[in-house]
Amino acid sequence: MKPKVIAVVGATASGKTSLAIKLAHQTDGEIVSADSRLVYKGFNVAAAKPTEDEREGIKHHLIDIVEPEYEYSVGDYYKDAKKVIADILSRGKVPIIAGGTGLYIRVLLENYNLPEVKTDYELRDKLNELTREELLEELKKVDEVTYKRVFDGNKRRIVRALEMIKTLGKPLSDISIEKEPEYDVEWKMPCIKTREELYERINKRVDLMVEQGILDETKQLLEKHGRIKNLVCTIGYREMISFIDGECSFDEAVDKLKQHTRNYAKRQLTWFRKNPALTINY
Repeated sequence: MKPKVIAVVGATASGKTSLAIKLAHQTDGEIVSADSRLVYKGFNVAAAKPTEDEREGIKHHLIDIVEPEYEYSVGDYYKDAKKVIADILSRGKVPIIAGGTGLYIRVLLENYNLPEVKTDYELRDKLNELTREELLEELKKVDEVTYKRVFDGNKRRIVRALEMIKTLGKPLSDISIEKEPEYDVEWKMPCIKTREELYERINKRVDLMVEQGILDETKQLLEKHGRIKNLVCTIGYREMISFIDGECSFDEAVDKLKQHTRNYAKRQLTWFRKNPALTINY
């Protein structure tokens, strides 16, 4: 029999953290984060990282594990999460994987197999000089199947796909990307009945981020780390940097943050709809 785990997934601001904590209390569980920004130390307000009080004594894993300079990959996540899940199970507790990074969820819990390809930083830097549209155009030429698969993804994912194709010397679509799922997963999703309700939750979360000092946090991170990619490409910091650079007013930066977060939520929903085990009320 496959090890049993619970997965709490969904769009940003939908209530995944509170649902996961509730389930952890009910099942004697521990939470394994599946969020690509919670791994970074110091990414607190913009990443909506749960505070110690908000965690309600429930142990959380894979939060604050690397510095922002480190390019933490989905391969890193897969290896780290498997170790953590095995440890939780060995102690007779229930692993609850909670987060909204679709690729993390897919590689860890679904049937998606990711080829192991070492990072080529020189090639990646060259690809990052291209716009998202230019990257998609190049990807379409070399691997139309993968192009369709990552079309709605962010620039980072498109760059990684091209990097892997060029490193392997063949299309990713020529490689088997299916595997037998490793866990017996009980899928859960917070109940948000309408898209409008989700967008209202997003707007309130951004307003709370402003109250909690997202601008000061951005300035502190810039002073400590400089304009590293993981900082300037993260929703929340990106908009605050636009304000700091004088490209827009603070109110305009906040409005952009709300808009970009809503757009991200739409991409998340598109991703999770691919999972037939999930029913989404949108």
